[in-house]
Amino acid sequence: GGDCGTLREVLRHPGVERAVLVDIDEGVTRASERFFPELTEANGDPRAELNFTDGVAYVHEAPAGSFDVVIIDSTDPVGFAEGLFGAPFLREVHRVLDDGGLVMQQSESPLFHADTLIRDLHGALAEAGFDQRVTLPFPVPSYPGGWWSATLAGRGTPVERFREADVAARPFSTRYYDAGTHHGALAPPPFCAGVFHPPASAG
Repeated sequence: GGDCGTLREVLRHPGVERAVLVDIDEGVTRASERFFPELTEANGDPRAELNFTDGVAYVHEAPAGSFDVVIIDSTDPVGFAEGLFGAPFLREVHRVLDDGGLVMQQSESPLFHADTLIRDLHGALAEAGFDQRVTLPFPVPSYPGGWWSATLAGRGTPVERFREADVAARPFSTRYYDAGTHHGALAPPPFCAGVFHPPASAG
């Protein structure tokens, strides 16, 4: 997430004590600071820590149980980003998450990749030890097909339940997300329901 938009959104939550951004290309962040300052407005937050290094190596070297949440806002799974979608890396993510921790991975288009990348990602997450997994679709008009997804997996925590009271009490406004939208994302169309909601014992 080198453009820092995800970091900004994470730090909107007052309960977050520390947020670590890891990106292999510092140039992406510096370009965002210059041309998209609204994305990088949280970079100076004292809770933010920016690391410009290989994300795979960073996770490999991180202590076990040292993170509550890992968000993988990566590019498409080609080239250097391909490793971010495989079981070896996701097994390391499982290791660095504390009990009850969550990982969220961008998982491409549900229209074009449900039976390929998304199914494979669920398999890799299962192999890595995540028995709780769900894919959540959402609209992104600028992306191919206009429909994108993120896949959520938990380390010993149910992923189809969420903190509805906290959603209602959030101390900032949102233009898209609310509890109803979240419930809607948990009810995908039949053509991809089996992929998006595999049984917990799968894998």
